[in-house]
Amino acid sequence: MSEKTEKGAMQVDVQLVRDLAALLDDTNLTEIEVEDGDRKIRVARKAGGAAPLFAAPAMAPLPAPVAAPAATAADAPADAGLPSGTVVKSPIVGTAYLAAEPGAAPFARVGSQVKAGETILIVEAMKVMNAIPAPASGTVKAVLVDNGQPVEYDQPLIVIE
Repeated sequence: MSEKTEKGAMQVDVQLVRDLAALLDDTNLTEIEVEDGDRKIRVARKAGGAAPLFAAPAMAPLPAPVAAPAATAADAPADAGLPSGTVVKSPIVGTAYLAAEPGAAPFARVGSQVKAGETILIVEAMKVMNAIPAPASGTVKAVLVDNGQPVEYDQPLIVIE
């Protein structure tokens, strides 16, 4: 991580910073922080043109976890039960939220029109709200998760046609 030298200057583990930056890209997170005793390093990136982050909704009782399908995008039989169209999958493990806050209208409902890049739901992971954008414009054919439901990596969330 980082260490203080005898003169008080900090030496940075450049490879660790690069690894953390790559992890940000791989997981679509906006920041990550690691700590080891009195040593701490935080890597963050600007959201740029991405959708804004939202405050965490008030905690509600969580439903029982639902087993995530173990299929990949190339595994057609597991996705055979899904409506045809673009399947939006979770980029991370977390909790799915269909609206910006409790009581607010959902970002996307079955039958609603969405535009490419528009936020269609949020996946919260480690207190960070990650806006999930629509990969393409179209009509929402199915919402496959409930508000506040835990989700797994690569789990189908929404189908857009």
